[in-house]
Amino acid sequence: MSAEKKATKKSAGTLRIKWVRSFIGCTDDMRQTVRGLGLRKMNQVVERHDTPAVRGMIRKVRHLVEVVE
Repeated sequence: MSAEKKATKKSAGTLRIKWVRSFIGCTDDMRQTVRGLGLRKMNQVVERHDTPAVRGMIRKVRHLVEVVE
């Protein structure tokens, strides 16, 4: 039942972003982009507003993160 409440709590216009791959071996700007999204640990999920800036950040590190629905 609590899972249903969480699903309805998600507002429209937000993205859930999950960090799935390590950035070891990536450039510094990719590391800063992952940190800029608010991700601190692997497999962490954060919720961000769906804006063009956030979409661009996700696109830059699309091989490291996934958008969770």
